[in-house]
Amino acid sequence: MKRNYILLDTPARELLYPFTHTRPVAACRIGILTIREKWEHWLNTAISHFTVPYLQQKYPLKRDETMPAVLIAGNVLPDKALVQAIAALQPGQGLYKSDEFIAKVMPGDQPDAAPIERKEYLGEISAVRRPWDFFLLNDKALRSDFDLLTAGRVSAPLSDTNKVSGAEQIFLEEGAVVEHSILNALTGPIYIGRNAEVMEGCLVRGPLAMGEKAVLKMGTKVYGATTLGPGSVGGGEIKNVIMFGYSNKGHDGYLGDAVIGEWCNLGANATCSNLKNNGSVVRVWVEALQQAEPAGNKCGLLMGDYSRCGIGTMLNTGTVIGASCNIFGGDFPPKFVPSFSWGGAGKTERYRIAQALRDIETWMRFKGQEMTETDKQVLEVLFAKLSDD
Repeated sequence: MKRNYILLDTPARELLYPFTHTRPVAACRIGILTIREKWEHWLNTAISHFTVPYLQQKYPLKRDETMPAVLIAGNVLPDKALVQAIAALQPGQGLYKSDEFIAKVMPGDQPDAAPIERKEYLGEISAVRRPWDFFLLNDKALRSDFDLLTAGRVSAPLSDTNKVSGAEQIFLEEGAVVEHSILNALTGPIYIGRNAEVMEGCLVRGPLAMGEKAVLKMGTKVYGATTLGPGSVGGGEIKNVIMFGYSNKGHDGYLGDAVIGEWCNLGANATCSNLKNNGSVVRVWVEALQQAEPAGNKCGLLMGDYSRCGIGTMLNTGTVIGASCNIFGGDFPPKFVPSFSWGGAGKTERYRIAQALRDIETWMRFKGQEMTETDKQVLEVLFAKLSDD
């Protein structure tokens, strides 16, 4: 029987700010694909989102009351065993791991109806519960996506100008260009997306994923597990970084154990600490909880969509920058910069929404894209919402 699959934003969404201010959890990228794209590959069907009202227009919900609705927690990553367990659920049954919701099947499109029978999942699950989980889980997710996308396929040819180790773990999509670089895939797979480019002199230690039209600038040093989403640019030294898409770190400076949203820019020589001088646990501000939580011994920059920092910006360990911020100056800004902030270490001011939208439109045009009315409405509602909080 056909089923209508829906990725559900659970309360976990609020714990993943700033990235989920502007998208559902399942629209976040980890590994090579977004979480929704992973589920679509595993289930071989289109999937929609059920999210908060101001995001629903941009990420529409597909309703079909003629078939059972399968609601899956949007922060959970699929694998073979989990997909099989969800496929075995019958209408009126829900799947849980201890007290954590995974999925439920309803007789029609009834997202708010409770399951009749609760089933316990005995396997392990990978779930994104805090913002730093994106880079902590990226290695595993990238390897899984690589196998998923390349199974039974043949890579485009790799130029013999490169020095290569582990060639069988390197896959180029059509139009990818890699010249005069050193690629080590013995430590993890290297995936170069359609029309992406690795310029001359790059040093790459896998795992690495580059989305469509992503670029590594000349002489970039990359340590895995790193993901450059579509249209993103990497330069300088990068280690264990995820860029969701269309973001730039095109110049020298260090970025490690970090997550960068879409349409972001890090100016030349912007450098981000990922380790405290005393090696102790990094505590990171969780916006929804209004408190800092331990994120492990390493955590760099967590930057929401549409945010930028100027040349020479220094960012402290575990810094969180919200959506649509403009940060500049040569000293450390606060470790938490709220969305729609403008300024630097001395003080930050509130962006006016008209100026914020103007600057975002300018950055999107640099990448050859235009801001949609839906994009604007999402940001206007978010601005008003955060102003009221």
